[in-house]
Amino acid sequence: MQPATRSIAVAGPASAALRHRSARTATTPFVCLGCRSVQRKQQRRPFSGTAVSTQTDLRSGLTKLTSRRLISVSGPDASKFLQGVITNNINAPHNANGVYTGFLTAQGRVVHDVIIYPDDLGPEPGKQSFLIEVDADEAATLHKHIKRYKLRSKFNLKLLDPEERALYHSWNDVDQAAGPWSKLIDEVQKAGNARAVPDPRVPAFGSRVIVNQASSPSPLTDGDLTPESSYHLRRFLLGIPEGQSEIISGTALPLESNMDVMNGIDFRKGCYVGQELTIRTKHRGVVRKRILPCIIYSEGAAPEIPADGPGQLAALEKLLKPEIEEGVKAEMIPQGASIDKVDKKSRSAPGKWLRGIGNVGLALCRLEVMTDTALPGETPGMYSPEQEFVLSLSGEEGSEVEAKKVKVKAFVPFWLKDVWRIEAEKVEEERRMREELLRDRELDVE
Repeated sequence: MQPATRSIAVAGPASAALRHRSARTATTPFVCLGCRSVQRKQQRRPFSGTAVSTQTDLRSGLTKLTSRRLISVSGPDASKFLQGVITNNINAPHNANGVYTGFLTAQGRVVHDVIIYPDDLGPEPGKQSFLIEVDADEAATLHKHIKRYKLRSKFNLKLLDPEERALYHSWNDVDQAAGPWSKLIDEVQKAGNARAVPDPRVPAFGSRVIVNQASSPSPLTDGDLTPESSYHLRRFLLGIPEGQSEIISGTALPLESNMDVMNGIDFRKGCYVGQELTIRTKHRGVVRKRILPCIIYSEGAAPEIPADGPGQLAALEKLLKPEIEEGVKAEMIPQGASIDKVDKKSRSAPGKWLRGIGNVGLALCRLEVMTDTALPGETPGMYSPEQEFVLSLSGEEGSEVEAKKVKVKAFVPFWLKDVWRIEAEKVEEERRMREELLRDRELDVE
């Protein structure tokens, strides 16, 4: 067993088909964000496929993202408008291929997490045109949100039909020259009607591929594709939340949702909606909770999390199961279920469950309680490797399932530890430079 290491958490920038809900119309009565959040918890959407995929599926593959949808924004004021309402800098050179960002409330809570791409295949070539990728079930809501605040800005807004633009995600961790995605790669190189962009959130997570099916339909068939559940499993194991079933609209904070460490916030850009609380948390607060990957188990010792490093994901695949135990799956756990210590009661729950497949998923966890992470400026000691955590499954009143409890083991993915290490090194270097500057000034005074 490898010796336990303690990682340092530093707030700072760095390097899932779902059940369709009808789009809201103009006649729909207004529902506040808080009530809307409660409704989402009561209307959990299952994944289209829940079978745990093979190792090959998780290490290389191509899937069509039916859980995501695109909105087109094009016109002379498109860039200026977006720059004022999102958390990232759409004009920064390093965001030229695509930018992960979010729309916030005035109180700094996440409304939508999105990826914005420049649309080279847009309706107005040569003019400002962007594609906004958003949770498919929230696309109509975001379209209405942008339309409400457009005012006199000069740009066109369109919610694209999935038949107009198809969105795929490809990944390859095994260095194969060919795979089920080779047809699409050839199309990117030859036809010129598709755009491949590295996913801007986490290095080596994979690439987004946008196909303009209006000009030329994609040659891919369902038989060529990896199940979308493989994409979500891979995402869960890497601790990458996505969509408003995981980043709860009107409730989630951007830093707790890992948006800062997934390159989703520019702390140096100008004003945007919700900036004040986000900046204050960054510079004056400590991020005590974050969304982390979790392994669920029933009996026996907690699963041993593989060592940190790029090989961690391949090792984690060996822990995957289609069920926690016979007839019990992560999909049965209600969103927002409290995670508690076994045989102990805490004043506040150490974590809240978000979503999962099989025996893995994501949860919002208190770092210093559920992991060995040491928060900056605080004395470690709240975490104990022997401490186990438990949550309850949903079920009909009085049924056996209702009383069923399962155990959960949260862990910090390797890439997040790398981000924290780099940020800690930057902070230490800045501290050292300040001390040297002060010494030089004292010598000048003498």
